[in-house]
Amino acid sequence: MMETTPYLAIDVGTGSVRAALVDASGKIRRLAAREHEQIVPRYGWSEQRPLDWWAGAVEAIREVLAAEPGAAQQIAAICACGQMHGTVLIDADGELTRDAAPLWNDKRSAAQVDAFRARYRSADRLHERHDYLARTANPPTAAWPAFKLQWIRDHEPDAYARASTVFMPKDYVNFRLTGERACDWSDASMMFLMDPQTRAWSPAMFDELGLDIRKMPPIRAPQALLGHVTRAAASATGLREGTPVLVGAADYPASVLGSGVYEPGLASDITGTSSIITVIADTPMLHPEVSNVATCEGLWGRFTLLDSGGDAMRWARRAFHENTLSYEAVARKAAEAPVGAEGLFFLPYLTGERFGDHPNSRAQFFGIAARHGLAHLHRAVLEGVAFGVRRHMQMIQPEGVPIERLVAASGGAKAALWLDIKASMYRTPILVPAEVECGVIGCALLAATASGQFGTLGDAVRKFVRFEREVQPDPRASDLYDRMMPLFERLYVNAQQFYDELDALQGERA
Repeated sequence: MMETTPYLAIDVGTGSVRAALVDASGKIRRLAAREHEQIVPRYGWSEQRPLDWWAGAVEAIREVLAAEPGAAQQIAAICACGQMHGTVLIDADGELTRDAAPLWNDKRSAAQVDAFRARYRSADRLHERHDYLARTANPPTAAWPAFKLQWIRDHEPDAYARASTVFMPKDYVNFRLTGERACDWSDASMMFLMDPQTRAWSPAMFDELGLDIRKMPPIRAPQALLGHVTRAAASATGLREGTPVLVGAADYPASVLGSGVYEPGLASDITGTSSIITVIADTPMLHPEVSNVATCEGLWGRFTLLDSGGDAMRWARRAFHENTLSYEAVARKAAEAPVGAEGLFFLPYLTGERFGDHPNSRAQFFGIAARHGLAHLHRAVLEGVAFGVRRHMQMIQPEGVPIERLVAASGGAKAALWLDIKASMYRTPILVPAEVECGVIGCALLAATASGQFGTLGDAVRKFVRFEREVQPDPRASDLYDRMMPLFERLYVNAQQFYDELDALQGERA
């Protein structure tokens, strides 16, 4: 049987909806998932049906409740998190005005982003080039819902006109549970429409982008009470009617919180296909290569992305071994080379960069000599990603607030050699969470605090989050990486002069 005061967490991910029962000690008792597909109508487009999210949530909730008899009556609170930027439109009656929502990786609004950037590159606005950063705390990108809304307005005007509310994915599931409409400040902060000073919608940005601010739901705190499970939702899911439902959070900040990163001095390295580096600070950092997310606890996560994180290792496995070796075998080969790969560098920009002025950047090896072999190449790839992460960490670290510890999550947390390299590269101990479902734990932390089990989110983190191990820096390796870092930085800067020429050369061949 479930311990008293359980919590139900719902995670609306890109690949599946997960529902989990978490007990009062922070242990996941039951977890169920339902997969859903991405729809790709055209190259660069990516959509999902919100009705599929709801159907998956209903099935997953019913499965975990069936496995724990009596759990529905014990649930103290429900909290959801979800994939960011998926743009859902509903009308006044709660019906979808378009069946599918463009997702975070949908690129159809690239023209809208280019038009926005062009206005700030014009000669008469050079002095205002970064003015939008103060009003949004983020650089422009096709991921942001603001530009998706512009595209829908321009290409599907009826769907836009009929919409009365814009939701993010978890907000739609919350609406189906409660009938209430709201957005939390973590999702809102990355829509390119929220004022970072007031945490309210920015009239100036809506005016500039030609969007209707009246379509936006109120912005609330993630752990605020949104509403209660309705009779219809209770009938569909098996939940108790009247069960409290929180506003919830976006999945990324919920995962950062669930990994134990919640206050200044802490940082997160989520290495999957990409590497997302997040440093907790009191204020956002206004920089064209840095993004900022409002964290669950009310601070800011300054973050930047390295598109080729785990993808660099995947590339090396394919390029050098045609995928015939396992990742473990590739890592063992890399371990045969010494720290620093005997002066061999790798710039890890295989798919360019997400932000900044050089999205067309390239990867390269530098310093290859006759003494270098396959082991050196593999180690240089791992170290190159770590150099790129270190460069970003130096950029986003608040002055006077040293990073005391870094928490690794996602697939990169399982790569022992890579963790050794990173700990020494950053001169920072790296902690590995015992529970990999960090988004679910983040939701449980919010629910436990909102329900009064804990006085603060910090208290909840200290109780719920456990670490499997700690990786310490090797001082000798750290000294060598310190000497190598300035050369990596110069290679990064000096290589930029060639990218446009490479594009032109490839264009000629095409």
